Amino acid sequence: MAALNGAVENGQPERKGAPPPLPRPLKNLAVQHTKIFINNEWHESKSGKKFSTYSPSRAEKICDVEEGDKADVDKAVEAAKTAFQRGSAWRQMDATSRGRLLHKLADLIERDRVVLATLETMDTGKPFLQAFFIDLEGCIKTLRYYAGWADKIQGKTIPVDENFVCFTRHEPVGVCGAITPWNFPLLMLIWKMAPALCCGNTLVVKPAEQTPLTSLYIGSLVKEAGFPPGVVNIVPGYGPTAGAAISNHPNVDKIAFTGSTEVGKLIKEAASKSNLKRVTLELGGKNPCIVCADADLDLAVDCAHQGVFFNQGQCCTAASRVFVEEPIYPEFVKRSVEYAKKRLVGDPFDAKTDQGPQIDQKQFNKILELIESGKKEGAKLECGGLAMGDRGLFIKPTVFSEVTDNMRIAKEEIFGPVQPILKFKNLEEVIQRANNTEYGLTAAVFTKNLDRALTLASALQSGTVWVNCYTALYAQAPFGGFKMSGNGRELGEYALAEYTEVKTVTIKLSQKTH
Repeated sequence: MAALNGAVENGQPERKGAPPPLPRPLKNLAVQHTKIFINNEWHESKSGKKFSTYSPSRAEKICDVEEGDKADVDKAVEAAKTAFQRGSAWRQMDATSRGRLLHKLADLIERDRVVLATLETMDTGKPFLQAFFIDLEGCIKTLRYYAGWADKIQGKTIPVDENFVCFTRHEPVGVCGAITPWNFPLLMLIWKMAPALCCGNTLVVKPAEQTPLTSLYIGSLVKEAGFPPGVVNIVPGYGPTAGAAISNHPNVDKIAFTGSTEVGKLIKEAASKSNLKRVTLELGGKNPCIVCADADLDLAVDCAHQGVFFNQGQCCTAASRVFVEEPIYPEFVKRSVEYAKKRLVGDPFDAKTDQGPQIDQKQFNKILELIESGKKEGAKLECGGLAMGDRGLFIKPTVFSEVTDNMRIAKEEIFGPVQPILKFKNLEEVIQRANNTEYGLTAAVFTKNLDRALTLASALQSGTVWVNCYTALYAQAPFGGFKMSGNGRELGEYALAEYTEVKTVTIKLSQKTH
């Protein structure tokens, strides 16, 4: 594999025994792929329209991208439908070969890891080293995990009454739509693409209009890996046009969406009004992080800090409601403020940077408006609370103490570098308060008491509960939400069920078997 050849630019050691040097972003990287990807070919939009993608850190245009809409989605869906037809190269391919293609795609991502991390930082503003070591690592591991599953998807033989043999087959759903977000553009694409292709489906992808570049680059790698034409199609464009066209399309059999709860509702409505297509939704969160008085305080402060400030706070999993037991509250707040003040905000291509800019002006304004609401509603601003500089979309890491449940910063998804810290007295109280939200994506518990940890893990209404850790996400473990944080699961074996139909086959025999 080319990526394991010791290349310095991929963060590999130059010589045995030496510590691996940090990978370096590519300077003045030219964007190669800006067109619509259908049938393993690059196309201009049918309308002739283009849209611009911008650098959040430099507040300048990166390039123009073809703007797909309904006509382009129709073309992409037709290509995906044709690639899924019986007798096609994709349908005739055996499961082991599908697994090999996924491994090949992972190899190519490893080879081009620096290119992809550079593009992701250009388009999202996230620190380059985070893109390289977290986002790209997650992509590679997810592809390899599902490559291993490709030839292990199997049904059951079921004993039934009388002279019959009954068994089940797990078959691909068909044409799958994938609508991906701007906070983890490449990682969320792979979370959907890997299980979908593993199960034998075809794909039409609509990347977020703010961050289309890495998704389009993946199109070139899909072709290079040897996937047949039409298996993966990528249509950049806007949600109300291209996204809506996928959601409403009668020949799309399933949609996977990561994004806001508001848009998730629209997608589910469109699915019900069109062809009752399957829908998997990974939506918003207002996630409780509960710190008990007996917790390892250093660990809890560090994890809560990373949990809310990682990726500029732009995570659906963000620890955006930190509940701290009263006896340790003052010390927890003090240490949290010290952490926040040390967090380096600046150029995402600088290896020292911890926090880059917010994604765009709209999100930037929303975060500052919520910070102002915290001040007005009586929370104590411990640090931050302001924009940084007069260029770019940078916000100082912000910590609020004396936060109460009725404040907007304790109820609304901020999606920014803001840490609200609340007090609690006892377990029953914090369970009730933690669950008093329309969301149910993740939660965390910090305690040294096993009984307390298991009690909270059982009581919290969340799809994931972390104990003495935060953001511990793995390709092998399912991820998804309760309540209005979504439906279905991504990752792990559980995701395979989202991309397969179960068919029951019953055969009458001439005589009963024993």
